[in-house]
Amino acid sequence: MRLVLTLVATGFDALQDALPAAVEAIAAAGHPIEHTEVLGEGAADLFVEGADLSVLRAFADRGLERAGVDFCVQAAEGRRKRLLVADMDSTIIGVECLDELADFAGLRDEIAAVTARAMAGEIAFEGALRDRVALLAGLELAALERTYDERVRLNPGAASLVRTMAAHGARCVLVSGGFDYFTSRVAEAAGFAVHHANQLLHDGARLTGAVAEPILGRAAKLAAMTEEAAALGVSLAETLAVGDGANDLSMIEAAGLGVAYRAKPIVAARAAARVDYTDLTAVLYFQGYSQDVFA
Repeated sequence: MRLVLTLVATGFDALQDALPAAVEAIAAAGHPIEHTEVLGEGAADLFVEGADLSVLRAFADRGLERAGVDFCVQAAEGRRKRLLVADMDSTIIGVECLDELADFAGLRDEIAAVTARAMAGEIAFEGALRDRVALLAGLELAALERTYDERVRLNPGAASLVRTMAAHGARCVLVSGGFDYFTSRVAEAAGFAVHHANQLLHDGARLTGAVAEPILGRAAKLAAMTEEAAALGVSLAETLAVGDGANDLSMIEAAGLGVAYRAKPIVAARAAARVDYTDLTAVLYFQGYSQDVFA
């Protein structure tokens, strides 16, 4: 099998510093580098012929653990994906919208603590969402607009990731355990084709403290990816999922390439690739896109 080890660093010097460790990891796996290709400033592909995927991935994990670079080991064939499914909170955007809403109700610390436990997989997502939303009963709807306008920002590289993949024929879907008030706006800002999320219930002026059922959680995210792939006529091997929390784990593990972005330990440990040091354009480099085609 022809494999590729993609390195993504914060710049040229950081890439150069990491290359010896990458070369050593490939040599330890028992196969020489067949070909290299520069993808952009700080990003390069190292191609290896005939190596075992699990073996090379294990050596890369050990060899590059402290190198300060993001990397991905995968089959060279089929790595450019036709479906992107992305989480929103703390992945495409830099905040957890529910925590920001809670700030306007004076409950940020209380609600953020529960959010952190849910995202770490310590408690069930669905029940935690109901409990947190219940605390917001009576919050004026104006807080939604203020949260979006004042707190929500796309993470670096998010728009480039989505728009570049879309420009090359991929379908890009935003799937969130958050709320459709925010996903509708974030999807438009980043360039997603469609969005799926939960709905906060209100009486026209204030939140009621309830969320519409059924709640979109971990299983629903996987179901959304599976349904989108079937509608598109592609296999799960042709999909890419990116997220940060425990409720993203099922879709990340089922995707052809699952990427943990600034992720909780439970997700980082089980994803095929991680982005810890650079931005979301790393996910483009992982697919073999060069910097000169980024949207």
